[in-house]
Amino acid sequence: MKKLFLLTLILFSIKVTFAQEASVSTNKPEVHIGFLGVWLNKEYSLSKQIALRAEVGFDMQVWGDLNYSSSYVFLPVLTAEPRWYYNLEKRSSKGKNTNGNFGNFFSLKTSFHPDLLVISQYDDSIIPDLSIVPTWGIRRPISQNFIFETGIGFGYIHYFYKSQGYSYDEGNLAVNLHLRFGYRF
Repeated sequence: MKKLFLLTLILFSIKVTFAQEASVSTNKPEVHIGFLGVWLNKEYSLSKQIALRAEVGFDMQVWGDLNYSSSYVFLPVLTAEPRWYYNLEKRSSKGKNTNGNFGNFFSLKTSFHPDLLVISQYDDSIIPDLSIVPTWGIRRPISQNFIFETGIGFGYIHYFYKSQGYSYDEGNLAVNLHLRFGYRF
């Protein structure tokens, strides 16, 4: 009877240990290359399921018309993104890797595009903007140092017009559709 009790206690301890491992961690810096951009980011653990991602990079925007040629612009972007990783416990209980915050997440991506260091066909068409986009996404390991991440979200973007003293209010629908491959240092 004592052996059965001891075995049960050991198995329970192992289960508790696995559950404790399934929490958000502060990640090493990562470089991501993806659909329309390149970024450098780092995630900081705020609680067991919440992390804050700080990111700098270049976003590419493309627009065009059937009657005119298309245009492109590379804009610097500064992003602060709180993320809630909601399924780390479930992934850990199935024996899947959660060590680099690999799981599903909801986030509130807040990005600012200043009009500095812009690469474009038309220099006068750049308008600084701020966007806030609720996003759902997934983050998975490809190998020890390589990552895959994708997400989708719809939110709000506000443009700051210099000619109006930054007071003219024009907001539009913002879409966050990302597909990225990254490298962890």
